[in-house]
Amino acid sequence: MDKDTNKNDQSVSAHDLVYRGLRNQIMFGQLDPGQALTLRGIGASFGVSMTPARESVQRLVAEGALSMSGSGRVSTPELSNERIEELSALRSLIEVELASRALPRAHLALIERLKAINGMVGTAISEYDAVSYIRTNLEFHRTLYLRAQAPAMLAMAETVWLQLGPTMRSLYGRLQRKETPHFHKLILAALAAGDEPGLRLAVRSDVTQSLRMLAS
Repeated sequence: MDKDTNKNDQSVSAHDLVYRGLRNQIMFGQLDPGQALTLRGIGASFGVSMTPARESVQRLVAEGALSMSGSGRVSTPELSNERIEELSALRSLIEVELASRALPRAHLALIERLKAINGMVGTAISEYDAVSYIRTNLEFHRTLYLRAQAPAMLAMAETVWLQLGPTMRSLYGRLQRKETPHFHKLILAALAAGDEPGLRLAVRSDVTQSLRMLAS
């Protein structure tokens, strides 16, 4: 392998490290809404040069996970009520369809896995761990939606989750949850019963109710 090829591979690896790491921080609510970021700070945080930091930020800006002002200031988005309602509607449309497509493949092993993840959601709530709550809550949904075998649709859902991450952190503090989400139990019951209308209603309620509280 020549030096140029090796250098290019290292650059791709560094970019992937920063992109995935920063993407997870945003999606799981580790960053607050409107939090300012610098390329130097991102690079230092991940132990990389400015180039992969800049490339990762540009990619996340394109996905709506970060915003960049005309002066080049980079920050996590602060969502207006209108934007929250729009993203809530998108979650409802996309995720209800994903759940419906997943239902025919929702065998007992999947339901048991979802119950286990929901237990982790409950643990995060009992420990007042907002980041773990958001991460395990999204894992619950993603595990179900993977059974839909609709990768383009799932990618759209994840883009919405990404844009909502910091806002969900603010929402968690406001809700002060003390038990696992009620609608997760209804989702599990509908899956076990093969109840498509019940599943669609439970997913729609789960993904929209909390966000509507934040926008109110």
